[in-house]
Amino acid sequence: MNYTDALNLMHEYTKSDSLRKHMYAVESVMRAYARKYNDDEEKWAIAGVLHDFDYEMFPTIPDHPLKGSEILKTKGYPDDIRYAILGHASFTNVKRETLMAKVLYACDELCGFITAVAVIRPNKISDLQVSSVKKKLKDKAFAKNVSREDIDIGIKELGVPLEDHIRFVIEAMKADAEKLGLEP
Repeated sequence: MNYTDALNLMHEYTKSDSLRKHMYAVESVMRAYARKYNDDEEKWAIAGVLHDFDYEMFPTIPDHPLKGSEILKTKGYPDDIRYAILGHASFTNVKRETLMAKVLYACDELCGFITAVAVIRPNKISDLQVSSVKKKLKDKAFAKNVSREDIDIGIKELGVPLEDHIRFVIEAMKADAEKLGLEP
């Protein structure tokens, strides 16, 4: 199991450019948090880039991410990656016990939300401020499919202040803005 194999698997199952970019965004944040916490950057990146790889093939609950976890198990992916991916969907009732699992849950919905905020701005993510994200979070009509509840729960489980987490996610995504399609 290595990052290249994970990336190839994601590309095999995921054809949508927007879903791929979402997984790249989550990967970027996972890598940044792994560095912050002095943990295994490649392992965390793999969890990020694969967390939704099965969604296009198995879009219904509970198939996603359960079917994906089965695929990963047959391919020899370790339990900690599989459990982190299972835990990113609350309905699986898989507890997020590891830091990697908590970070994945805390950044998944927020990455999608920050992308939604950034794409409507003239300068995309380059000058995005925490205050702009917080303001949009209060607007329930904006990106209404993004679960604010999941964002709140993730931040609480991670034990970081909202503003700090948003800032960290913005900066991690900004570092990969070109790959994410978020450059002006």
